[in-house]
Amino acid sequence: MYVEQFYVDGIAHLSYLVGGTTTCAIIDPSRDVEVYIQAARKMGLQITHILETHLHADFISGHMELAKSTGATLYAPKSGKCAYGHVSVKEGDSFDLEDMRFEVLDTPGHTPDCICYVVTDTSRGSEPFALFSGDTLFVGDVGRPDLFPGRGDELASSLYSNLQNKIMKLPESCLVYPAHGAGSLCGKAMGAMRVSTIGYELRHNPALQHKTEEAFKKALLSGMPEAPDHFARCSEINRRGPAVFSDLPTPQRLTPAALEKLLDTKHTLLDPRDYSAFGGAHIPGAWNIDAKHNFSTFAGWLLPPDQPIVLIPASDEQVPELTIMLRRVGLDNVVGYLAGGMNPWITGGRPIERIPTITIREVQNSCESGASRMRLLDVRAMNEYKESNIEGAVHMPVPETRTRFGELDDDVPTVLVCKSGARASTAGSILQQHGVKNLMVMAGGMVGWTSAGLTRKCATCALPHGPRTAY
Repeated sequence: MYVEQFYVDGIAHLSYLVGGTTTCAIIDPSRDVEVYIQAARKMGLQITHILETHLHADFISGHMELAKSTGATLYAPKSGKCAYGHVSVKEGDSFDLEDMRFEVLDTPGHTPDCICYVVTDTSRGSEPFALFSGDTLFVGDVGRPDLFPGRGDELASSLYSNLQNKIMKLPESCLVYPAHGAGSLCGKAMGAMRVSTIGYELRHNPALQHKTEEAFKKALLSGMPEAPDHFARCSEINRRGPAVFSDLPTPQRLTPAALEKLLDTKHTLLDPRDYSAFGGAHIPGAWNIDAKHNFSTFAGWLLPPDQPIVLIPASDEQVPELTIMLRRVGLDNVVGYLAGGMNPWITGGRPIERIPTITIREVQNSCESGASRMRLLDVRAMNEYKESNIEGAVHMPVPETRTRFGELDDDVPTVLVCKSGARASTAGSILQQHGVKNLMVMAGGMVGWTSAGLTRKCATCALPHGPRTAY
């Protein structure tokens, strides 16, 4: 038995090839399936099984794409009521792949349709070798149960029961292979390691240390980060079966003149450059989401899902990767890109907007002067804001700028603050779309603020920190 793990940065997605001597299964594939095809080919294996652990909420699965490319059979939870051709599986079902026995556990909690696959290498013994836990059990965490409005308490109870009575009853030596690692919003505080064992999680996973169901639920449901907008949309796309790439549009090369004709139509202009480049000059109305900073997650969360997208890349070579990152979150309608990026637009004398940067020391001097010369707007998530912030900063997470822009006026500059500058620029692009002016981005963000020794310190221990634990 052979297991190879694949990792998709930005969404912290983990998927797996589980192979024998001639055949293999792919578990929870990402949408860009060529990595699995190449890996199987390299080992001389045929992909015969594609296994889904649940209807993924944070990304579009590659099950349809991979099935079309390989002819493999799809297996999916019966409770997911998937609308494509597949083998429905539920608790008690099992199937073999060479010497490997796959057994299904129903583990609703993160979602109502969650299942896990328990795998035994029968050539070596009868004891389970591995658990492919999907989003039920992570390294150092468990799946969030709050994605279905009004059902958080019910699903948290189911999760507790399934963890205690099914998963934790497996042998302590059983390996745990989850569908996500640190950085995913499908949990609250995942560990950096991407593989664990049942025994280690029993002893060291904070979510598994509670003695009662009520204590578990109270800890799990408190302080949960906001669920992005695209989670419900992706789940439904995965249930229906996403489109295959051959049915999607190919981004077309656009000249500045061709793009200019689209400005008054309902197209989303997406500029993936960093905050300094975007702030220096960008097309009016463009969204800024840095390609190197959680691009897929924020694109899925913020962008209008039904509008065609035109990319304003730093270079034409970026376009294929940007397109795939958008498709990972169900944004399939990428219709074009500005050839050559901003340079031909600027040299043609076409309109631009700017969001200037301000240095950390300039912000510090303004704060210390006591004069109301600027407004600080912290656009990070709530847990980050609570951990450390600049005194007097107003908290308005990036997604909320879409609806709270009316709280700002232009009488004083608004300085946008995040961890590094990337999300601040995203927020700035949204605010500009709503007519807010006099915006600046604090270059370096809170990382720079902390490095400069300016973070407020705890009154108890004199250290700059926030809450110590997630549970």
